[in-house]
Amino acid sequence: MRCDLHVHSKYSGALTLPILSRVVRECYSEPAAVYETALVRGMDLVTITDHDSIEGALQLAGRPDFFVGEEVTCELPGGRELHFGVFDITESHHATIQSRRHDAESLFAHLTEERIPFCVNHLFSPLTGRREVSDFHLALAHAPLIEALNGMLPMQSNEFSRRVGRAWGLAPVGGSDAHDLAGVARSYTTVPRARSKEEFLAGLRQGLTVPAGKVGNHARLMVAVFSVAIGAFVEGAAHALRSPAEAARFAALLATLPALALVPLISLAKFTKEKLGAAAFYRGFLASQPALPDISRPKVLGRGLALGRGR
Repeated sequence: MRCDLHVHSKYSGALTLPILSRVVRECYSEPAAVYETALVRGMDLVTITDHDSIEGALQLAGRPDFFVGEEVTCELPGGRELHFGVFDITESHHATIQSRRHDAESLFAHLTEERIPFCVNHLFSPLTGRREVSDFHLALAHAPLIEALNGMLPMQSNEFSRRVGRAWGLAPVGGSDAHDLAGVARSYTTVPRARSKEEFLAGLRQGLTVPAGKVGNHARLMVAVFSVAIGAFVEGAAHALRSPAEAARFAALLATLPALALVPLISLAKFTKEKLGAAAFYRGFLASQPALPDISRPKVLGRGLALGRGR
């Protein structure tokens, strides 16, 4: 069975850039549109992993081929952060996770006690928050799964995560990290022998996962940026007449129109920064230890269902 384990909707919050954070969202995809797109593109199961929110996912909860997910921002001292995808959670889980995401050890304890499958996302990406070498060790020591195929990141960044995950015994998973509908299901996770949602989730807990799909490139990033920009203008125009505040917000957005011509260069600069920064992070991590530990078996979150024969 297949599922894109890293995908966003319009409930992922504001863009984390100065000034633009006041007028632009991270994503403008409706949850129902994400769901339909994923199924059309061959996914057997669907989840939504918005940033520190399950509002969008709850709109789809209860469907037999859907489970609630979330991308958790784990805040560390000094403004550093790690990102974790958590899967098959309830509203109660979400509330506890949010209350503990400022304390990494407490967060890991809750996820482990509740047998919630979770992965560390884009570990070596310099575009997703500040990190120190000790943060890599923290994530690798606690997470049972690692995102080894992110559909927005270059092959190099994904390869670094794959190598380290394999050495530390973290099972690899994949997800598109789509912030637009065009990217949904570009990358995904398979549990080859699973024949039901329950068996798929049991496979996540047992580390019986195989990532598949495409890596990112400059063109994919550029399309995503343009898609978010279009979404911002469409929503801004639709809301402009609701109140003076919305009109002012749309006017501020219109002022950024000339910058759209620079999107190809900006996205190229971001993609280059990703490649160079990930390599620097990886070198720093390797230098922090004599050799990678040789762990051949993946971590397991307790007992799961026996998987039947299937895809």
